[in-house]
Amino acid sequence: MLSDITRHRIVPVVVCSDAGRAEALGEALVRGGLPIAEVTFRTAAAVATITALARRDDLLVGAGTVLSVEQVERAAEAGARFIVSPGLDADVVRRSQALGLDVLPGCVTPSEIMAARRLGISTVKFFPAGSYGGATTIAALSAPFGDVRFVPTGGVSLANLADYLGQKCIPAVGGSWMVPAAAIDAGDVDTIARLCAQAVAAAAAIEK
Repeated sequence: MLSDITRHRIVPVVVCSDAGRAEALGEALVRGGLPIAEVTFRTAAAVATITALARRDDLLVGAGTVLSVEQVERAAEAGARFIVSPGLDADVVRRSQALGLDVLPGCVTPSEIMAARRLGISTVKFFPAGSYGGATTIAALSAPFGDVRFVPTGGVSLANLADYLGQKCIPAVGGSWMVPAAAIDAGDVDTIARLCAQAVAAAAAIEK
């Protein structure tokens, strides 16, 4: 699944408060050329949303903001194919690995990155990227950790996309600008599809 994430280069980070909107969201993502979603455990509708999106065979769905082993298990049962956590929790990583799920733990310090490597992790989430120095910090961290790849989220936008995706150590980024909560809540398929297509085009124009 990590190969699929890196192939798309952008992971829409979805906050959905009504699972009834999931079908329209899935349609918009696919139509916009970005058939991937990280559904965050920030609302009570997360599991139902993952379940609905996972029914599609043309969409890769994962769970984000995963804070516990219980959430890993609930996400897996719902059909999530990858797990994203804001921080590094060894139990979350190990349970995800045991279930055959790719996992991206959040790491922003050298110590956290070293702990992740001991758990067999070579691709980490860098969150919140904007608050921890963004692309400049990642470039500095990539010097001693040349075997680690970073997927930054938090503060990533079209305006700074090239700063991130232009680095060889950054195979993909995560963001919510192409899936605004207001558009999801309104079932505004056209807006989401348009923003996804715009993001895809921008990423395609960026060379390493």
